[in-house]
Amino acid sequence: MKEDKHTDKKSLRFIKGSTTDWDELAKDCVCFANGRGGVILIGIEDDGSSPPENQAIKDRSLPEKIQKNIAHRTLNVGIAVTIEVAGNKAEYIRLEVFRNAQTIASTTDGRYYIRVHDECKPVPPDEMARLAAEKNAYVWEEQVNKKVPTSRHDPDKRQNFLNDIRRSPRVSDFIKEMSDEEILEFYFFQKEGILTNLGILWIGTRQDRASILYPPAIQVIRYNESDEKVWKLLLDDHFKNPKELLNSVLNDVPDWQESIEVSEGMFRKNIQFFPIEVVRELVVNAIVHRTYTMRGDIFINIFPDRLEIHSPGRLPFGVTPKNILSQSVRRNEHLSKVFYDLELMEKEGSGYDLVYANLLASGKPIPEVKDLDDRVVVIVKKQFVSKQVIRLMDKASSEFNLKQRELITLGLLAQQQSYTAIELSKILTQDKEHGLRSWLGRLLDFDLVVKTGRGKGTQYEVNPEFIRQSQFKGKTSLKNIEDHRLEELIYKDVKAYPESSYSDIHSRIGKEINAYKVKRLLKSMTEKGILERTGERRWTRYSIKQNLQENT
Repeated sequence: MKEDKHTDKKSLRFIKGSTTDWDELAKDCVCFANGRGGVILIGIEDDGSSPPENQAIKDRSLPEKIQKNIAHRTLNVGIAVTIEVAGNKAEYIRLEVFRNAQTIASTTDGRYYIRVHDECKPVPPDEMARLAAEKNAYVWEEQVNKKVPTSRHDPDKRQNFLNDIRRSPRVSDFIKEMSDEEILEFYFFQKEGILTNLGILWIGTRQDRASILYPPAIQVIRYNESDEKVWKLLLDDHFKNPKELLNSVLNDVPDWQESIEVSEGMFRKNIQFFPIEVVRELVVNAIVHRTYTMRGDIFINIFPDRLEIHSPGRLPFGVTPKNILSQSVRRNEHLSKVFYDLELMEKEGSGYDLVYANLLASGKPIPEVKDLDDRVVVIVKKQFVSKQVIRLMDKASSEFNLKQRELITLGLLAQQQSYTAIELSKILTQDKEHGLRSWLGRLLDFDLVVKTGRGKGTQYEVNPEFIRQSQFKGKTSLKNIEDHRLEELIYKDVKAYPESSYSDIHSRIGKEINAYKVKRLLKSMTEKGILERTGERRWTRYSIKQNLQENT
């Protein structure tokens, strides 16, 4: 049992009688109430999956005390507190926080928080309007305000959906054996004889689909070099449900077939300019994660040098362009489940992994994501970094059967030649060392990647031996310069420019060289008596040792 966006754990020692930090617990409750709800397990340690053996809740009035203190310190927060017995017969307290579907929860002193992944984040004043909009988006799927009876559906779309569910390998036999009505209720397509907005969207008639706020519409537009429209595919007549819209985009746009031929010995390989798996995942994201309480079409703009996908609304709260690989929030939870169960999308949290892996394996740059005031824009470049990168990635994939994350990391290193641990962590949004290890996977064991340096100076690069085997011609760079060569470079620079500061030396010999590597060698050369150091901190200056100067 791990802490995540729905679960938090606290030691029983958190409850300390009169010194209990009730404000901290109230903050956690507000976080869950403003998110999707959740459970706080008091009596289970952070690294445990069950309470300690023989643990007993001696004060049987604790649930009542917790209920009372949370009620006094929060607004619009609903909770249920019970004493539970685990499988090992030990006791713990289960505090369930209900999702606040439409109003915003807060502490009584006017502070707002929301649960993002496994952390509680404050909501700044300028984000309050966005949080309110998210609330409306969360309940949109289940609303029945149109009062469309279940009998008023599209028979073909209804039957196709039921057939797809019963054929899908991702759906359990328990669900497949349900009656038609039970399946539709399970997927929140109908409620008490009325079609929900989600039901209208998927199995409703064209007239009812056009009347809901706001059904998805897609425009695919191709532009020439002068940014003039030369071709258009409009999917805005509301005849199609989300699955049919996706299929039209994938099957009716000829641009996805364009490719480049790369020679590989006596064989040739076609690499698509816009890999169909990438297009599928990005279009699915635009349909599934868009804000359905905001007017606006999904635009797929094809330019001579790039593909742009515009989706109405901003990224879900807690997700940013910088953390999009590590954070995942389902804005339209039930629509997401339908897409996943019908094998139309990857599982939660892996969509952008797939996009990155496909682009990097194809020798292309990673996508650019922009979170604007009223839309999200994803840009995929048409050009390739180099054919050599494609060959290197193809050789690594075929020989070592790399996992998705390993492909991403190797692709980043192949395009850039090398990264420091800090640089790589920023790209992969991994703050901790063990998080970065999960992305490196077996690359070090396979000798595909080599690691040099320590601490902040740790650097990763593609193994030069594997590069030679792949006949890969990368960019010339000083980033991977050996220590003895760098030491000679520093010596010559300081000899020509005595009394130089670290920043001046680094700037002259090459800023692409790892800063910590330069500092480490300056310290080493000083300790060995090669350099002479004067001054402290920013006034530190380096010169050649006098006796060495005389001998040269």
